[in-house]
Amino acid sequence: MGLSGKLVAAVEFKAGGDLFHELFRYKPDQFATITPEKVQGCDLHEGEYGKVGSIINWRYTHDGKAKTGKELIQAIDEEKRMIKFKVLEGDVMEEYKEFFVTFHIETKGGIDLVTWTFEYETLNDDGEHPISLLAYFIAITKDIENHHVGKN
Repeated sequence: MGLSGKLVAAVEFKAGGDLFHELFRYKPDQFATITPEKVQGCDLHEGEYGKVGSIINWRYTHDGKAKTGKELIQAIDEEKRMIKFKVLEGDVMEEYKEFFVTFHIETKGGIDLVTWTFEYETLNDDGEHPISLLAYFIAITKDIENHHVGKN
């Protein structure tokens, strides 16, 4: 039996929450252009971008190592600008029995916040919490912001 956990981080996003949501939903293939040192590409394995039930294959670099991942789009909520992914395969699943990645956009006082939530269960009791992976997602969020600030 592993450890269950939940990590949450909210990050201010100055390029607009709608842009962030639309990019993840319909244009994830653009990440390789926006943040090429972190994301080398993604391919649609099944379904279509922006649709629940679709599966996306990712190629990325985390902690200096080339990695892969396969994610199922499990839920989309347009009102909350939320997408929930279930990680099916790849490097993350070498350490976790279950791993879910959710983001949603909140606007508070005219400021858009991207909130990342990781829900997971490690394979065993001495498994690590994915803190460096959460920091990686925050860094990607800031890369997207820096790429788009001044362009919208």
